[in-house]
Amino acid sequence: MSRFSGALQLTDIDDFITPSQECIKPTPKIQTKSKTGAKITVHADSCYEESESGKQQLQKVAITLQDCLACSGCITSAEGVLITQQSQEELLKVLRENSEKKTTGDRQNVRTIVFTVATQPLLSLAHRYKLGAEDAARHLSGYLRNLGADYVLSTKVADDMALLECRQEFIERYRENSSVTMLSSSCPGWVCYAEKTHGNFILPYVATTRSPQQIMGVLVKQFLAQKLGIPGSSIYHVTVMPCYDKKLEASRADFFNEVNNSRDVDCVITSVEVEQMLDEGERTLSQYDPDDLDWPWSDVKPDKMVWAHETTLSGGFAEHIFKFAARELFNEALPKQLEFKQLRNRDFQEIVLEKDGKSVLKFAIANGFRNIQNLVQKLKRGKGANYHFVEVMACPSGCINGGAQVRPSTGQHVRELTQQLEELYQKLPRSQPQNALTNYIYQDFLDGFCTDKSHDLLHTSYHAVEKLSTPLNIKW
Repeated sequence: MSRFSGALQLTDIDDFITPSQECIKPTPKIQTKSKTGAKITVHADSCYEESESGKQQLQKVAITLQDCLACSGCITSAEGVLITQQSQEELLKVLRENSEKKTTGDRQNVRTIVFTVATQPLLSLAHRYKLGAEDAARHLSGYLRNLGADYVLSTKVADDMALLECRQEFIERYRENSSVTMLSSSCPGWVCYAEKTHGNFILPYVATTRSPQQIMGVLVKQFLAQKLGIPGSSIYHVTVMPCYDKKLEASRADFFNEVNNSRDVDCVITSVEVEQMLDEGERTLSQYDPDDLDWPWSDVKPDKMVWAHETTLSGGFAEHIFKFAARELFNEALPKQLEFKQLRNRDFQEIVLEKDGKSVLKFAIANGFRNIQNLVQKLKRGKGANYHFVEVMACPSGCINGGAQVRPSTGQHVRELTQQLEELYQKLPRSQPQNALTNYIYQDFLDGFCTDKSHDLLHTSYHAVEKLSTPLNIKW
């Protein structure tokens, strides 16, 4: 089963990216000739070179996620990808080695282990182990500390800051040119699709605001490191996410900090990988002693550990920015919960603000690659300016149904499971992004709001991937 979104895999229905043959594992048994005249046989997962001196097994080539990001093709469901730095095996290896260094007194090389947990995987694990959201957070915290975590954090502060940055970016773009559409950028599957498939055409539409995962990477490796009095390179930062594509995002060269000589996020594991690790330990989540999530940012802790952002299920970008823009641009106060109109399907919705009979704000939510492709084609035909902002997510139903969320073990349909996770999400308290903590971080760490430092650390850039035409694109 493929571990990546529809943007990055070859499927029967949504094959949007032409795969490069160098990225595709050959058919079960193929024979060809090498440049030296030796016969090469590919059988199952092994390759053999046969020459006069005998038969020799060839070493496998390791394709890393960085290779995949730089490739003009795509990751396919038929391909074996070696994720050397983004796997539960690598995580457990680092934790084991860190524990050994503590035991042997090698304190100089001990790393501070920090986990950051997103809301959607918490709900997935809560549903899987029949726990409430808060209980799931506390038991997961206990489990991760049992593995060797020094700190277990939530993404709440980064979720808040992503909304603050994205709404400000929208206001600036709207005032500069209200006819240009802005597309959200927190979904790495969508971003990778945009870079590889539509490149320089689509990238100017995409918001430059970093995703909450990568904002959290900056906060952990720089702000938290500063508070702890340690270099960012001595922190090993792990995120727990609902999506395998987040591994690709963490692997981007843009998110390697040369000053710290480390990535902002060292390793990404997913909801289903947490489930697998628990299964291997033959214990359930509730069997680990509960412990609170850490809140190292200030002395005042929130009364809850798990928060929702608006009522939509992927961070609330369209909802939050629409309400803010209505107030900021048109002095219109809107209700706390907005009513989006469903269009061609439940994964394409829109909302409109009218002023004096004229549509002044038109936002949409487009989930799933069929809707995304239709949206991009409209932009190419010059019709996309009908929308001022679109929240774009690769997965149908958004992040709550991320490709790495725990799937039903029984005959339950995934749509029913998604509905149950939606209900859990709607019960969570709503975060107000502009609060005492975010104000403190902007002033104490980022030199204020809308400063050069805040822009450098909380925004990023995108790169069109050039299409390659080489002999490697030819099938064996």
